[in-house]
Amino acid sequence: MKIGVHPNNLHLRLARLWPGAFVDLQPIFVSYAEGRDTAALLESGDIDLGGTGSTPPIEADMRGLGVEYIAASAPRPANGAIFVRSDSPIGSVAELKDRRISLVDGSFHTYLLARSLEGEGMSLPDVERVESGARDSLADLLERRVDAWVAMSPRLEKALERDDVRLIVRCGAAIPNRSLFWTLERNGLSAAEIRAVVSELSRIGNEIAADPRTAARLLASGDRGGSGDRGGTDIDAWEKVVRSRDFTVFPIDDEIIAEQQEEADTLLRHGHFAKPIVLKRPEMTK
Repeated sequence: MKIGVHPNNLHLRLARLWPGAFVDLQPIFVSYAEGRDTAALLESGDIDLGGTGSTPPIEADMRGLGVEYIAASAPRPANGAIFVRSDSPIGSVAELKDRRISLVDGSFHTYLLARSLEGEGMSLPDVERVESGARDSLADLLERRVDAWVAMSPRLEKALERDDVRLIVRCGAAIPNRSLFWTLERNGLSAAEIRAVVSELSRIGNEIAADPRTAARLLASGDRGGSGDRGGTDIDAWEKVVRSRDFTVFPIDDEIIAEQQEEADTLLRHGHFAKPIVLKRPEMTK
């Protein structure tokens, strides 16, 4: 099984380094740059399984790729936030109107921003979204090229320790922010393979939770396959990240699909999607 690994999915990043992970599936771990590339790699057959935030699989379904959800993490309310400069006149989300906001557009950042704005009677077109890509978004914020920054781990934890930026909203106040593990129906994973994937993700998650220091050491040492932390995060900082999240993994169920449907409907309201979509419930897939 070809398992995709990108820097921002810590569960699969750690699985690549964890002893005995997925051994019964004869894993080949394939590194790539970011979660938004997952659908294209699944479509081309370069990977059989990927893990991302909630938005990329919906984007894939909007393209008609036929997403098959496999598993989901517990909510991760601490893993995303919106920051402004400490000296910014922006005091809350309500004051983001017409401001430039740096984010990884088409990731969970887009949904976090949309839900945060919606809570203040605004929508995505009320702000200017600035694609951050691989740039240093913190530098863009501090050097006033943008007015706000949507951040995620591990840079989020570092930002919280700074006195030149200020938090205005945290993920948990707006979205569940789960990791989703998924494939495409065309890739034909068997029911037995899917059960094995869920079992391994759960086992590895439990072992990470039981030994966060080892997990932090593995992350700090860097993934020699190319998906190490580009921010140079040390062991102590990684341990804070690992301890801050719940690595529990569940099989896909109707509740998760309902959350995904709510996100799809929200992004449609905000004009991010041009057409509605009805996501398949687990019993509607094999």
